[in-house]
Amino acid sequence: MGNLTEYRNIFNLQQHIAIVTGGCGHLGKEFVRALHAFDANVIVAGRSAEKYEATFSKEEKECLHFKHIDITSSNSINQLFSEIKKEFGRVDILVNNAQASRGNSQENMSDKDWNFTMEGVLGSVHKTIRAVMPIMKEQNEGKIINISSMYGIVSPDFRLYEGEKYEAFTNPPHYGAAKAAMIQLTKYYAALLGKYNIQINAISPGPFPDKRIHDENKTFIKRLKNKNPLNKIGEPIDLVGGILLLGSKASNFITGQTIQIDGGWTIW
Repeated sequence: MGNLTEYRNIFNLQQHIAIVTGGCGHLGKEFVRALHAFDANVIVAGRSAEKYEATFSKEEKECLHFKHIDITSSNSINQLFSEIKKEFGRVDILVNNAQASRGNSQENMSDKDWNFTMEGVLGSVHKTIRAVMPIMKEQNEGKIINISSMYGIVSPDFRLYEGEKYEAFTNPPHYGAAKAAMIQLTKYYAALLGKYNIQINAISPGPFPDKRIHDENKTFIKRLKNKNPLNKIGEPIDLVGGILLLGSKASNFITGQTIQIDGGWTIW
């Protein structure tokens, strides 16, 4: 029989320094809680200290750290990682969850909105990886998890968005293009940094609508459910298994991969 302690500790993140960008958001806050539950020292990186204060309880905040980041700014990104290196000495896990996007008109997409979203979804990930690379190379280990999307793998089914009540939810072209490129970027950096014992992978969530969409259009939620074999939509907790796998020793021989957590959406 193998070493049971080693098996039981494979997901142990004690003394690991983890950063979650967009850590106060719909999905990000669950990533933060999951990493903390497995004893990681978690840094919540976001734009709003006020949102951080409102998102996490007093007890949770006793064990978390908030750091400001503007993912549209190279200076802000570089400053964040410089501060973390000085304060904590290392970075073990980086979850690239934050994104910035605007524009939802397929036919009337402005160049400005296109460029802003490509930079806010894809360029920001490149910049955070570039900033954390020297830290992880120096320590000769690290885990990077990029949050992509099912629409980085397949095109939207536009029948889901037919009708006046549903058009507002239509997925725009630059979002999927940026998320698809993120999957390629994941492979690129995995190949580049593998010799430094750095594993880089992606998670591709399926339908995880937030509370606003739930409240505004229950018929649209039903359409989403009918679009995948499990006939349901995702809850943020459904993603944390992937985060814990890719952030822990359990993924030491996994790199450059994309895990689709989508209820089977992309198999049809």
